[in-house]
Amino acid sequence: MAKTSARSKSSSKSKKSRKSTKKSARKSTKKSARKAASGSSKSTRQPSPLALLFPDLESELATTRRMLERVPNGNNDWRPHAKSRTLGELATHLAQLPGFGILMATRNEFDGLAPRPPQPMLLTSAERVRAFEEMSKQLRAILQQMTWDQANAPWKLRLGDKVVASAPRTQILRTVFVTHSAHHRAQLGVYLRMLETPVPWSYGRSADEEPPAAL
Repeated sequence: MAKTSARSKSSSKSKKSRKSTKKSARKSTKKSARKAASGSSKSTRQPSPLALLFPDLESELATTRRMLERVPNGNNDWRPHAKSRTLGELATHLAQLPGFGILMATRNEFDGLAPRPPQPMLLTSAERVRAFEEMSKQLRAILQQMTWDQANAPWKLRLGDKVVASAPRTQILRTVFVTHSAHHRAQLGVYLRMLETPVPWSYGRSADEEPPAAL
């Protein structure tokens, strides 16, 4: 009887051990599955529109700021040709371009013939840089919150009832803000050269400046 009882206890312990092993294996499998699902979710998470479509935003803003800082005061009426904008007009337009970006990022269309509020007079380099910085800060915050639905939404430019441009919002932002800014910076660089003002570096060295060594 003692031998039978011992075998019974041994068998019971063995069954408990097997059950415990199976439970541990199931728990381990569940944990591994959860980790795999979590890892898969992280790896497939899509970058934001700002990170993927505008990785150059900060460098573009910094380049425009450097150019605006160089505009010499007291030459607002100077122009290189009768058909050209004055220095004051060109520099002010460049400083206000982040406002175009804000408009495109927050509205679905714009009518170029609709009445517009008067623009503030920016007469000095300090005033232009300050306005540029304020609008750039607003635009940056808006783009940081932009979703992919907003980024891909159609955007239209109208002249009254006539649609003259229609494209995804971020395509318009790239063309009418980023590329547009680079276009006018290049013009402004020519103005500065003709006025014997050192031209800052942009995508590389200028005749007057080298980019910082760290870049």
